[in-house]
Amino acid sequence: MAQVIDDFARTIQLDELWSDPYPIYRTLRENQPVAWVPAANRYLLTRHSDIAYLEKHPEIFSAAETHSLMIRVMGLTMLRQDGADHLRERKAAEPALRPRMVKQRWTPAFQRIADELIDGFRDRGEADLFTEFAAPMAAKCLAAVLGLADVPAQDLQTWSQAMMDGTGNYADDPVVWQRAESAARGVERAVDAAIERLSAHPDDSVISAMLHAEDPLTPRQIRDNIKLFIGGGLNEPRDATTVGTYALLTHPEQRARVEADPSRFKDVFEETVRWVAPIGMYPRQTTMETELGGTVLPAGAKLGIVLASANRDESVFDNPDTFDIDRTGRVHLAFGGGPHFCLGTWTARAQVGAVALPTLFRRLPGLRLSGAEPVRWGGWVFRGLLNLPARWDV
Repeated sequence: MAQVIDDFARTIQLDELWSDPYPIYRTLRENQPVAWVPAANRYLLTRHSDIAYLEKHPEIFSAAETHSLMIRVMGLTMLRQDGADHLRERKAAEPALRPRMVKQRWTPAFQRIADELIDGFRDRGEADLFTEFAAPMAAKCLAAVLGLADVPAQDLQTWSQAMMDGTGNYADDPVVWQRAESAARGVERAVDAAIERLSAHPDDSVISAMLHAEDPLTPRQIRDNIKLFIGGGLNEPRDATTVGTYALLTHPEQRARVEADPSRFKDVFEETVRWVAPIGMYPRQTTMETELGGTVLPAGAKLGIVLASANRDESVFDNPDTFDIDRTGRVHLAFGGGPHFCLGTWTARAQVGAVALPTLFRRLPGLRLSGAEPVRWGGWVFRGLLNLPARWDV
């Protein structure tokens, strides 16, 4: 049986994972939770317990992966560092993203952005909510938080997608590398302009916080980390918004309960990022030989930490493939854990759970899927909807 499962892992193809990774993850969880997958050039970790253990032991499972695709695209960000170096850069950005700042400064800004976008298409009675709402809202909100308010939302969307495609370019597609490198240069130019402005006129933004920290970051460190924020801070809230909307549109009983009690949109958000984790996989590397999930890993082993699988682990979640806002004791891993727990967690919860989702359902009466074209899914390193055609009553 072990040989059969090993052969299964070796036959996994990236296009299969992109189309629908969940059946593959289920097989790996049940039979080989730490499996060498040649197509990904790494061991995939698929069980919740193993990933939770890994996050508590960064001294064994390092974020500083050699030949990292993220480092190739973005440079050396805080996400690819451990220990004091990681903590220093994280601490510099943190003031702009604390819960109180998010509530008092950013949530009102998010609400204005959501309302302005909906004003632009509400009277039409139909729209693709991916392209006309979720994506531009994520870009505009991110621009405000980072200190890039003068950068067009479309530029941020283009840069984000290109860089994220690069960090997931395990197929080594040269066209993807070219797009990612071009996007990175665009980000650097925009950040340099922001640094010049914010050096003289500080504000509440992330770039300003990094510039004026007790231990300020260098321009290079700011550029690289803003690339990271543009990647993770745009695609993830965009995808959580579209997936959460789709989930409610296809689960009418749950939708009715949420519309009767809007405070439950926070439950919708948490279940959404469990059900379809926007960051499906991230890398780690072992610093020594170790055993995990019944597999002996050599020092220097490249790992893929599959949050999308952990969040559907049957040993943790009942009926894990089902969207259910009434789950109790949520212990999803959508935001990771340990020292690298997502710095934008509170921002994402506010942007999606407190603003985007409730505003859509409040302002678009009778919101429903249009049926004009099928809803499409894609991705495994980053997964979400690719469109969301909808209609509502005017």
